[in-house]
Amino acid sequence: MDALDLARWQFGITTVYHFFFVPITIGLSLLVAVMQTRWMRTRDPQWLRLTKFFGKLFMINFALGLVTGIVQEFQFGMNWSDYSRFVGDIFGAPLAIEALLAFFLESTFLGLWLFGWGRIPEKLHLSFIWLVHVGTVLSAYFILAANSFMQNPVGYTINETNGRAELTDFLAVLTNPVQLVTFPHVVAAAYMTGGAFVLAFAIWHLWRTGTPAVDKPMYRKAAKLGAWTVLVASLVVIGSGDVQGKVMTEVQPMKMAAAEGLYEDVPEGVGAPFSIITVGTLDGREEVWALTVPKLLSYLATGSLEGAVEGIDHVQERYELTYAGSELTAAEDYRPVVPVTYWSFRLMMGLGFAGMAIAAAVLWALRGTGSRTGESRLEGHRMWAWAGALVLFMPLLANSFGWIFTEMGRQPWLVMGLMTTQTGVSPGTTTGEVLTSMVVFTLLYGALAVVEVGLTLRYGRAGAEQVPEDPSFDPAHRSDDDAFLFTY
Repeated sequence: MDALDLARWQFGITTVYHFFFVPITIGLSLLVAVMQTRWMRTRDPQWLRLTKFFGKLFMINFALGLVTGIVQEFQFGMNWSDYSRFVGDIFGAPLAIEALLAFFLESTFLGLWLFGWGRIPEKLHLSFIWLVHVGTVLSAYFILAANSFMQNPVGYTINETNGRAELTDFLAVLTNPVQLVTFPHVVAAAYMTGGAFVLAFAIWHLWRTGTPAVDKPMYRKAAKLGAWTVLVASLVVIGSGDVQGKVMTEVQPMKMAAAEGLYEDVPEGVGAPFSIITVGTLDGREEVWALTVPKLLSYLATGSLEGAVEGIDHVQERYELTYAGSELTAAEDYRPVVPVTYWSFRLMMGLGFAGMAIAAAVLWALRGTGSRTGESRLEGHRMWAWAGALVLFMPLLANSFGWIFTEMGRQPWLVMGLMTTQTGVSPGTTTGEVLTSMVVFTLLYGALAVVEVGLTLRYGRAGAEQVPEDPSFDPAHRSDDDAFLFTY
């Protein structure tokens, strides 16, 4: 491996790892805000207990997401300096706004929310967690705007004097067609993941026989909230994903063709099939056998059952004629790694649908009450213990495979049509330097994973703590150190 290969591996490892925490924190910030709102309206102490319980788990994941996200920006200067020099004027603008506006919004009000229990009027305190959620969503918007420029560059001009792309229309960057369909898709997927997180821990406490009977109704509420969130958010994911596929076909036809493993053009009036499973050659360049749904790909790509879809070979020929003459855009092969693109696309969809199925099954099982007073049908059945474990990882891994598909399917481009990946790596970076930093980051992230999983399981298994009879959190009734116990 050379420095380019190692730099790509390092960025892939750190990005996928970081994105484990992003959808959880976006989704949990919303659900914790909903729980606290429910408590404010009903004064039901069970909702307050759930707010505090999932608030702790949210804090753990927020902290890990914060420290792993910082590494992402360091890599632009360390390993990808030519990329940063070429498009830094455009790419840097939304990232700077994300850091200065959205991140400080969420981190500031998260601190006020955490330390403000009993010290700030209840309604004002509630507004803080909603502002935290707004901050997480704004962060997602600006980061996705930067990534969408890489998928479909807009709002720029090339300065021939210094050889750099320069920003001409920031509004165009923020309203990139790719951005407008990617943002609702990613945020809805984050809500789906947050709902699955709540559902997983609620199922576990409903399943275990050691959970006090008086607490079962509380966890049943959490399970229903999580399950409904998964199902409703999944409908948005499906709808936005359908539109996203059509936009992708327009601006990145190679990615759509690779997602299907479609090598030959399918003309208008025929209808391209969608393959559920395809067996191809080892290099992924030829189809051997496939199980397909007739005409579905044409609909996903064009909105018509008989729409024309370009194949990989034709797009390859077109890109060779268009881009081979420039140093920044020339490449030996304009095809991505087809097997990775193909299977990551299907794993993304399959895991998402499986998460939906478990959420629907839980809602069915929770209808009414169990055969014994105050107990759920879920208690003691090992099947539900497995369901609780799997339901969290299905949307979480679906998010990760979605991003692997998005980035691997764009290859060999770093910025679509403007810069190939091989031209963006830092020219002075050596193989040994990148290998050293990759090993260090991987070991560090492994240690952080142990800490994160340990803390999440520790506080998750402990369950929701009891609250006072009158859960008003009046400062007069609280010790000065109460709000600081968990933090320290």
